[in-house]
Amino acid sequence: MSTASRLPQIVGRLASKLPVTVDATVRRLALLSLIGQTLLVVTGGAVRLTASGLGCPTWPRCTNESLVNTPEMGIHGFIEFGNRLLTFALAAVAAMMLVYLWNLRKERKDLFLLALGLLASIPAQAIIGGVTVLTRLNPWVVGLHFLVSMALVVFATLLVNRAYGRTGRFLTRPLTSLPGVLRPVMTAVAVFSAVAVMLGVVVTGAGPHAGDAKAPRNNLDWDLFSHIHAVPAYLITAGTLFAAYLVFRRGISGPFRTAVLLLLGVTLLQAVIGFTQYYNGIPALLVGAHMLGAALLMSAATNAWDIARYSPVK
Repeated sequence: MSTASRLPQIVGRLASKLPVTVDATVRRLALLSLIGQTLLVVTGGAVRLTASGLGCPTWPRCTNESLVNTPEMGIHGFIEFGNRLLTFALAAVAAMMLVYLWNLRKERKDLFLLALGLLASIPAQAIIGGVTVLTRLNPWVVGLHFLVSMALVVFATLLVNRAYGRTGRFLTRPLTSLPGVLRPVMTAVAVFSAVAVMLGVVVTGAGPHAGDAKAPRNNLDWDLFSHIHAVPAYLITAGTLFAAYLVFRRGISGPFRTAVLLLLGVTLLQAVIGFTQYYNGIPALLVGAHMLGAALLMSAATNAWDIARYSPVK
């Protein structure tokens, strides 16, 4: 019997060894996806903030002759290629997730489609990254690259919530009833978080950290857009403080309480970092911390909104 004719049998044997329920491996892969997407934001920030944006001056190769960085390229080549390498690692995690969900692809379409979306985004990110290099770090393309990463953090957060049965159709335990006002408030906070991140991209494109000394800027007024960027940040803080007030006032417990307190902590930390970097000449280390904070904010806001969405209303 030829290998081709035996292929269905081989696939069947492999599928029989895969889980038929959402087990610990699936949950770990979901969590690893979220950690990896957040780490990708950090390494992308390191590329920009160390002026390593053109550490690999070509794409898809690192140089015209080499697929990987060479010793002659120094630390900048290592940092840029390391960021590219992490993308492949995330692709491997997403592919493993799809494999482990194969027997659940119909029953748990929510998980399967989210994992598929994360995997499909990898080549899209690679192409945008290539355009970034080929356009010599055009700030709008660099910004798009960052925004896609933020979207992937959102998807990975939803994947974790679904895999752990925190939200969605397959809740493992009932959620605490919430006042009706909290659902639109958390929706607004999540939207304002996305707006703040998008405006942050504009601010960064006007600032000094271009990723390379010769990279172009967007020529917008950095100080003006910094203040515009702060407006949705104030709204996020106000919405989160209101949610925290209701949590303590109404004695709300469970996952929503934890989500709101986590969101409040991240929001306040981002505010401190933002003000500190603004009044201290936007040092690279604080900018990097602010980028990490943006990923944590998007994840925390998504988590709080997702839980509020599936919580019953009083």
